Amino acid sequence: MYLSLDPERIFQTTRALCDRTAEMFPESGLSKVGEELLSVARQAAETSAWLGKPLLWVRVGVVLCIGLMVGLVFASLFAVKTEATLFSSVSDFLQGLESATNEMVLLGFAIFFLASLETRIKRARALKSIHMLRSLAHIIDLHQLAKDPERPSRSDVERASAPQRKLTPFQLTCYLDYCSEMLAIISKIAALYVQNFNDSVTLAAVNEVEDLSQGLSRKIWQKIMILDRVMSAEKLRIVP
Repeated sequence: MYLSLDPERIFQTTRALCDRTAEMFPESGLSKVGEELLSVARQAAETSAWLGKPLLWVRVGVVLCIGLMVGLVFASLFAVKTEATLFSSVSDFLQGLESATNEMVLLGFAIFFLASLETRIKRARALKSIHMLRSLAHIIDLHQLAKDPERPSRSDVERASAPQRKLTPFQLTCYLDYCSEMLAIISKIAALYVQNFNDSVTLAAVNEVEDLSQGLSRKIWQKIMILDRVMSAEKLRIVP
């Protein structure tokens, strides 16, 4: 029961986070990103189930093609006249051996190409979804990029080009925390794609998304820690 990820639980967790974000920051860009993340989580559940099922039409087509190629090889062998002299000299034997080797290598490559067709079809769809998660992670990072935890304590005059700061320290903490939670959910959604699909290329892409999400999340938590120290210093300054 607890040895695999449950896509439905991930979707419910994502929906709860989106609801909290919309309640705390209505009509904000982060709430819109949460809606996109919720849609991606719903699609991830369907894609994960699709990746875990065999593509019967592909397998039947591959078996038929491989059988046809092998049949043609045996048919060509039986078509050779048994009474004919196969090799009149050593050079003819070497040339025939080289030709047969090349044909077998080409046949092996063709069989390998057909046998891996199902994996490549699934890989293409999984990588497309993983690329979407990577883009969402960068979008979340852009939303928190301008959230400076030391800004509330600064007394310098804001420039006209400076971004507007309308969040209280508590709201800023919630904002950064929601960004970190979204990045964590992105990692879990990425893991869904390799839960039932054993492919090294897809697994490497998932690991990259997880590393990216963890790296961005560490930066966010550094801001939260700085903000916590700033708020503590402000409280000590107010206390007489």
